[in-house]
Order: sequence, then structure tokens, then C-alpha cells
Amino acid sequence: MENQFSITIREMRQEDIPAVQEIDRISFSLPWPASAFDYELNENPGSHLWVAEVGLPEGVTKVVGLLVIWLIIDEAHIATIATAPEFRRKEIARRLLSTGLKHVAKLNINSATLEVRTNNTPAINLYHSLGFEIVGTRPRYYVDNHEDALIMTRYHLKDFDEAGERLTFASLSGGADGTR
Repeated sequence: MENQFSITIREMRQEDIPAVQEIDRISFSLPWPASAFDYELNENPGSHLWVAEVGLPEGVTKVVGLLVIWLIIDEAHIATIATAPEFRRKEIARRLLSTGLKHVAKLNINSATLEVRTNNTPAINLYHSLGFEIVGTRPRYYVDNHEDALIMTRYHLKDFDEAGERLTFASLSGGADGTR
């Protein structure tokens, strides 16, 4: 039987940092330093942070996903996105990223970019389904194994349409796993 839960996407708060750090630590071979999320939340005015919180049947809530977007001049950079392993492939990463893209579009940001490991097919499929295109490669970008990164960009954020993106997603399987 599949777990039933409700998902809320909301802005990150200080009390979310321990859960966010744990998701980052278990999701990535190169997790952010312990102080990074605190810095992004409290000191970086160009940083926009969200979490996915699930409400479990027992009335308990749990942070299960995170998104950090940096605004750099007139572009959004997806700095990190991750979902707790047991909640992957449940459209949580899609909802996080959709929320972030809609938010920055309202701030007159018209494009978003990110790097993704070349072997992370589920994440690449997710990004494609949200209108990101591969625009380049960063050779040997990841210091843990010198894997290349694909540079993906989504243009025309002000045209972002949630209904249209759902239709695109229906034809794809999978979702982002925890690898940047």
C-alpha cells in the first residue's frame, strides 16, 4: 500500500535547516558545508529558498525536499534541489522547481540555468519536462569523480505554464533523484 501524504511547498525557515542539511548530506556526494544553508537563508539577499513539507497521516509534518535559487543579475541559477530518498519520484522535485520558477518569473527574471551530472537521467528528464534545454557542458565539473555537467537553461520564465508542464510530464517517467 502506498503512503498517503499531503505536500506543502513553502519558504525555508531557520528551524528547517537541520532537516535540509540531512537531505543534502544523504543526497549528494558533495554536500554543502554545514553553515551554507544558514548563510543562504540569513545573509545572501539574492538567495531564495523553499522546502517541501509532507503531512503524514499521523498528523506529523516532515521536510522532505529543498530548493535554493540564486538571483544573479537578470538570471536565476538553480543552486541545489533535492528530495529525501524515500519521497523521490512522487513529483516533489517538480513542485519545488515549479514554485521557484513561478516566483522568480514574478520578479521579472526571464531565464533560469542549472548544472546537472551527465548520468543523472531522471533529473535531466525532469528539467526537460519543465522546458529546460541543454545549452552546453562543463567538462570535469564535479570534483569527486571529474564527471562532466550539462548546462541546462529555461528561457521565457514569464510564459511558464503549470498546466502545460503537467501535460509534458505525463509522457515522461521518473523524477529528479538526489544528484546535482
